[in-house]
Amino acid sequence: MKIEIISTQNAEYLAKDLEKNPNFHVNFLQKNNDGKRFFPDGELYIRLDEIKKQKGRVVVLHSGIPSPNDGLVELELVLTLLKDRKIGPIDLFITYFPYSRQDKAFKKGEINIAEILIKNWIKNYGVKTIYVADAHFVGEKWVKKYPIVDVCVHKKLMEIAREKYPEIVFITPDHGSYRRTKISGFLKKRKDSYNVEIFHNEKLKESVNGKIVGVIDDMIETGGTLSRINDKCKELGASKTIAIVTHGVLQSGVDKIKNAYDELFLTNTINCKNANVSILNLITNTILKHE
Repeated sequence: MKIEIISTQNAEYLAKDLEKNPNFHVNFLQKNNDGKRFFPDGELYIRLDEIKKQKGRVVVLHSGIPSPNDGLVELELVLTLLKDRKIGPIDLFITYFPYSRQDKAFKKGEINIAEILIKNWIKNYGVKTIYVADAHFVGEKWVKKYPIVDVCVHKKLMEIAREKYPEIVFITPDHGSYRRTKISGFLKKRKDSYNVEIFHNEKLKESVNGKIVGVIDDMIETGGTLSRINDKCKELGASKTIAIVTHGVLQSGVDKIKNAYDELFLTNTINCKNANVSILNLITNTILKHE
């Protein structure tokens, strides 16, 4: 029996390639009579024609960008539709997890939105497993409470970078990246959700001086942190800097990093024009492995 793949709008660019795999039957959200997926007032139109009651496995494919808020509404409506039709078991494959940086409370009144989303999907819709590509919260203690599978994309990026630059030295820009990759580098003290300070020690200076340096991070948003890390690496004597990033969140930030670094390796977890590394095989292999 084929695995049913249901794609939200944000992930259609990936689902169109998954459609070529004989192990999958891919379903796309349908359009209304006006040929659109929304009503004139902005409300989303949700229809899945090809899904009927069945006992096979269903995987909902979603990316949190380019429309994180509408995307979450659409995802919830799709899950509601599946629950109403008693279709399942349901897994989620999220190539970029929306609100993943809001994974803890820095100030009074803030909440862990990422965890709340996960709890709701499991409790309200019976989601069995959530596959996440290099989520910002990977390695946090609370993640262990949930059926989350970390799809490790940065290792694939490192392999590709090492093929081109065999002598490359990998570092990370902050503790969060170290937590996710176990690769040491700079230290970044986050004062709150917006402000950070960057530090380094003598050991890092010795490892960077005269080397090709690959800076591994989970995402590019404004590009501010990675840009500062590039400047620091050049100050410490790096001969070349390579940005190795999973998610290209904002095009303006991607452009900034592409111009600052000697080279950028970026995956297509988000539909970005500068993505040059595909995660299609990772998606396929992960889904089939856990069948």
